[in-house]
Amino acid sequence: MIELDGAKGEGGGQILRSALALSLISGQPFQIRNIRAGRPKPGLLRQHLACVQAAIAVGGGAAETAARRTDGEDARLGDTELQFTPGKPRAGSYEFAIGSAGSCMLVLQTVLWPLALAQGESTLLLRGGTHNPMAPSFSFLKHLAPCFSGGGDGPALFELELRRHGFYPAGGGEGLVRIQPPPDGLAAIDLMQRGPLRRAWAECLHAGIPRGVATRELGALKTAFGWADDQLLDRALRANEGPGNVLLAMLEYEHLTEVFASYGDKGSSAEQVASRLVHQVRGYLAHEAPVGEHLADQLMIPLALAAWQGRRGQYFATGLSQHALTNAEVIEQFLPVRFVMTPVGSGDRKGVVVSVET
Repeated sequence: MIELDGAKGEGGGQILRSALALSLISGQPFQIRNIRAGRPKPGLLRQHLACVQAAIAVGGGAAETAARRTDGEDARLGDTELQFTPGKPRAGSYEFAIGSAGSCMLVLQTVLWPLALAQGESTLLLRGGTHNPMAPSFSFLKHLAPCFSGGGDGPALFELELRRHGFYPAGGGEGLVRIQPPPDGLAAIDLMQRGPLRRAWAECLHAGIPRGVATRELGALKTAFGWADDQLLDRALRANEGPGNVLLAMLEYEHLTEVFASYGDKGSSAEQVASRLVHQVRGYLAHEAPVGEHLADQLMIPLALAAWQGRRGQYFATGLSQHALTNAEVIEQFLPVRFVMTPVGSGDRKGVVVSVET
């Protein structure tokens, strides 16, 4: 029984999600206390309970996989302690709904890797938030899917189809995910260079807000980067998909496409939303590393799993967040691997090369 402290490191839901995924993969049960102790509302919220329930379903259902409270009852909202006993992951067709605006992409994050190592193709229908400020967005995962297969031009491990956008606080988004396990196992991730820049563009997704907001946000990006009009895409959505607004910037290089996002809210002007995005993009452009901070976190599990299968890789990141460092510690408790994080460069160009030893 692996013992985890949810208050350790960044103290968020990633500890639970990574533990659920790796428990299903390794077959090792775990007990976690102080779930999300570092958050304003500790314990299981709807999106976290949905992740637990998804893990149970993928692990063969309640007959084979169990998530219990300390009193032996099934896990429920608000719980801060949990004991999880995994079954064997099973490929298949699944439907998971958050029941709120919580990110359904976090549910994908929980079951993706167990299903990627299962026997056979899987299909997931996910409902909830698709574009949330505190989670990887549908757009982020769609563009970066090739990176999880080792990068390059090979077939993607998973494909995403967005059927309806879901923003906070309304939610209501829907996406379809197809997962095709590679017949020869996971490829080694090798992302050390960006390669030449092929194109750059921005998209303003908006629904149920004044149309002038999009014009102002995209106009600010045009001023900041000198991008042409055909690089600035006004993506007006159906009014019933909102209210919501996210400004995205995509930089497509030879070896990967990095995605940056800034979310509109009641307290921010269009210019402030754009300014936050400009700051992110400029910081990345000033660096040499191909992997941004958010992607660096998402790549840790596939990097470790590939190394576990005998395919060691590495990637060069602009930096590692506390979120990523905590994730690495959790992974090391479930798999016989050790992360090696080597600082490279100096000043604004200081980054880190992440690799794994087995």
